Amino acid sequence: MTIIIGITATLAILSLAVIFGTDLSVAVVQRPVYADLDDRTLVQVTGRGHYYGDRRFPPIGIGGTIAAALTVPAAFLWGTPATGILSLAALVLLLVWLVLFARISKPINAKLTAAAFADEVPADARDLQARWESIIVLRATLLGIAIALLCVTLLLL
Repeated sequence: MTIIIGITATLAILSLAVIFGTDLSVAVVQRPVYADLDDRTLVQVTGRGHYYGDRRFPPIGIGGTIAAALTVPAAFLWGTPATGILSLAALVLLLVWLVLFARISKPINAKLTAAAFADEVPADARDLQARWESIIVLRATLLGIAIALLCVTLLLL
């Protein structure tokens, strides 16, 4: 039955790695690029990016979260207490990431997307982007640690 743990953890890792890579890329590369853009270009680039991301990433992220959630009971049932605890810790970090995304990132995404498609520049565009960026390193860190915990879960099988 460890094969079930291996399959669910691997699916979670592969799915979550997509989101992690995106968050890390924004944290390391895109933030300084956005700082150099004029406000209109910033709104167009980020708003349209969020438009596509908010439509294309949910199945990947939801799939990864479901796979991680399935890993937890499998790890407790057929693995060891350590694999159960590690996979549970990973799931908790994913849920924290989701709360941060839902409460902070998603509403900003919606505002910037609406502004981009209306060809408007909100007076607080820079403040919105700064607020969005204020948690991107945390988001990337949470996902990175969750993925690492799932990897260790696999190593302990």
